Amino acid sequence: MKRIIYKYGFVVLLFFMFACSNTKYLAEGELLYTEGSVQVEDSILKKKDRKALENELEALLRPKPNKQIFGLRPKLLIYNLAGEPTKDKGIRYWLRNKVGEAPVLFSQVDLDYNVALLRNFTENRGYFKVRVSADSTTNGKKASAEYTVKPYQQYKIKEVDFQADSTKLAKQINRIITRRSLLKVGNPYDLDVIKAERERIDTRLKERGYYYFNPDYLLAQVDSTKGDHEVTIKLKIKEATPAKAKQAYTINDIVVYPNFTLGKDSVVYKKEDIKQYGDITIIDSTDTFSPRIFDRTLYFKKGDLYNRTDHNLTLNRFINLGTFNFVKNEFKESDSIPNTLDAYYFLTLLPKKFIRVEAKGKTNSASYTGTEINVNWNNRNLFKGAELLTLSVFGGADFQLGGTNKGYNIYKFGGETSLTWPRFITPFKIESASGFVPKTKATLGYEFQQRTQLYGLNSFTASFGYLWKENIRKEHEFKLFDVNYVSPNNVSDLYQAQIDADPTLEKVIEKQLIFGPTYSYTYTNTMQKRKKSTIYFKGELDLAGNITGLITGANAKKQDTVKILNVPFSQYAKIRTDFRHYLKLSRNSELATRIIAGVGYSYGNSTVMPTIKQFVAGGSNSIRAFRARSIGPGSYLNTVTDSIFLPDQSGDIKLELNAEYRAKLFSIVKGALFVDAGNVWLLNKNPDKQGAEFSKDFMKELAVGVGAGLRFDLSFLILRFDLAFPIRKPYLPEGERWVLDQVNFGDSTWRKDNLILNIAIGYPF
Repeated sequence: MKRIIYKYGFVVLLFFMFACSNTKYLAEGELLYTEGSVQVEDSILKKKDRKALENELEALLRPKPNKQIFGLRPKLLIYNLAGEPTKDKGIRYWLRNKVGEAPVLFSQVDLDYNVALLRNFTENRGYFKVRVSADSTTNGKKASAEYTVKPYQQYKIKEVDFQADSTKLAKQINRIITRRSLLKVGNPYDLDVIKAERERIDTRLKERGYYYFNPDYLLAQVDSTKGDHEVTIKLKIKEATPAKAKQAYTINDIVVYPNFTLGKDSVVYKKEDIKQYGDITIIDSTDTFSPRIFDRTLYFKKGDLYNRTDHNLTLNRFINLGTFNFVKNEFKESDSIPNTLDAYYFLTLLPKKFIRVEAKGKTNSASYTGTEINVNWNNRNLFKGAELLTLSVFGGADFQLGGTNKGYNIYKFGGETSLTWPRFITPFKIESASGFVPKTKATLGYEFQQRTQLYGLNSFTASFGYLWKENIRKEHEFKLFDVNYVSPNNVSDLYQAQIDADPTLEKVIEKQLIFGPTYSYTYTNTMQKRKKSTIYFKGELDLAGNITGLITGANAKKQDTVKILNVPFSQYAKIRTDFRHYLKLSRNSELATRIIAGVGYSYGNSTVMPTIKQFVAGGSNSIRAFRARSIGPGSYLNTVTDSIFLPDQSGDIKLELNAEYRAKLFSIVKGALFVDAGNVWLLNKNPDKQGAEFSKDFMKELAVGVGAGLRFDLSFLILRFDLAFPIRKPYLPEGERWVLDQVNFGDSTWRKDNLILNIAIGYPF
């Protein structure tokens, strides 16, 4: 072990030596620019506010010095060590220009430019008498720049006045300003706030028909001559504002070109190509769509006052239909009726029918390696209403290359048919005010899975339900019914012998009939890239056989089991929540955390949850230090069947906690450090699984694993490699479960028993 420490210590020492010699590569007279700092000298500002202002000002300085990590400049070191490449390709060129970073020289720093930049920014914040100076410090072949800012007292808003006249536009603006104005008396003067207020006024006017208005037509005059460090802000409409910008417009004609071809300036249409459907004029020579689809998609009606919300919602809905490659919208002043707009929608079609073939190789932590092929045929406009028909067939094989015994391979094939309508199909009409098209989806599927030497399973599925989004953050899915029928065949004598040793394995091959409604709700704001803190939440509710069980009076505990098609139907209630939090630590790093909690309760016609509906833990997207589906339940350890094939454990309750630090290393390579914890438990005691039931001591039965990973961001996908090992094993005797002191990377036996390599696509959460 000492040898390893000396070896890596020597490498670190060498790295430090090379890092310190970055300046030796500079030409004579050149200085390496190391830092730009700002000091705010002001006795009035609080220390916290002064520090915040300094940070804002330092972010403006240009250029930025070479990136540092722990005081070192590794990218600059790589640039220097790579040397000058002889050609524009090869490993040296890649290291120097893609991984490395050229030195930032002090000669590139324009002190006067930065002084002007700092002065303008500070004045825009209301420090009108600011003084800014610059200096530099040289130390050997390194140089830094120091800026001193003396802002003095900040000006505040004394009065906000809008010079209104008798026009309708002025009255509208005056009404907007008096409600929720961003310019408030007593607040510090800030040019950015004035700009934001002009944008806010323009946004409100767009909702009231003022299509041609824009923020530049509002003038803000600032008077700082009256009062003690106070300003008066006068807003007015510019005299040069065009007449049409002062006028509210309504919608006149609505014209849709559903089969528009890009690149053609004009197209001649025949009279029979033009159809009128209510207020909508449809020009389509091929009769591509049923006219009612446009009535459902368009928010504008003839005579409506123009507003930006309906404008954007309509465009979003056309895109969301999934049949158009390009959507263009134009509003033109009507030639026939004054103060009205004609709305034109030019829609370019995606191919109606297409086929997609996907082939993939995969490996997982359960020591299965395999391949799968999927063939999907799609029709985007089956009944001329933008309905999507998808026919899929698939087949694959997973080969077990690990475990005590190999050869328990999995072969599967199947198919699925789905049909999606871009509307709610219900006995009564439901209107949606969302910019996302609501959808009704029906599916029918079949899968056969053969586990060699063990058993085969036939699985039939069918569902009918609805998908809709309130907005970009909130999404719902409600399946009115979701049916799953599982039937076993070819159960081997070997597996039957394992059932005799472990009776719980019989649940895997039991016939199962599961039907009932399911509902899921998803909320996320992770698409808001500028937010420092974002979240993702998904809640799922699964109710199976409840109404049927209530009507029939089924009671499995009293042997009153009801069968359908000679199969006892499952009756249970299950809830699962998945909460994730993403905290940006810097531009290239973040901390991601996740909590998964779920519980399933069987009753009525069932005494236990169906195996396929129970919770599992372990694997590449779960607790990565343990093989897939191998953890728990509770402190239970299967010592009988694990010696024959890899474990497949499940439970009625699940708790999982994950935390992962992610950072960009260089180019497309990102790194991660993570810790995972969790387990599953049974709700009721099982004599065949000692320690599996949930109890008040459940926290003592959490499995814990840690690890590190590399992620290669290839734009179209993220290839992930995570190496993990357990530091807490819940199946060990209490008091011996923490195994951190047993970690020994130099021991091949320990590595074989504990190190788990997970290879996957995408992030784990």
